[in-house]
Amino acid sequence: MKFMLFLLSITAVSVSASDLEDCTHAAGTYLSGKVMSPPTFKSGNYLEGIELSHTHLLLKADQDGKTYDVAIDNVFADGYDNAGESVPEPLAAIKIGTRLSLCGLPFPGGIHWVHTNCGEKPTRRHPNGWVKQLDAHNQAGENLVGSQKYCKLWPTGHE
Repeated sequence: MKFMLFLLSITAVSVSASDLEDCTHAAGTYLSGKVMSPPTFKSGNYLEGIELSHTHLLLKADQDGKTYDVAIDNVFADGYDNAGESVPEPLAAIKIGTRLSLCGLPFPGGIHWVHTNCGEKPTRRHPNGWVKQLDAHNQAGENLVGSQKYCKLWPTGHE
């Protein structure tokens, strides 16, 4: 039994190290952890008639045990509905207890910019972030906020 737990811990560390390395290359800050609150919809400002709403949730980080506000830009989620006032489907599927892998830009008490940067060269101010669900073996799934449908709203070369 102890040997099995040891093997699981090695696997978890190696996956986290890989995610950490990928996030570093994407110019972001890495967090993983357990979702502590359900996703909630927050209205936003408009850009060219498109609402820049967000989904918020709380995540207890593996790295330091602190709880962070995660602000997710809805326009980068598949299924985003500009006319809707609800959390997009891939984000609505996140439940309390779900484990997530995040790459983004920290702010006091939280993390944001956890989405694609639309193919631009990642920078510390504009990382190529993600929100990925972790399975029971700490394997990350697909980026839930990788849609580039609305990238046209931002000109290239944002730095």
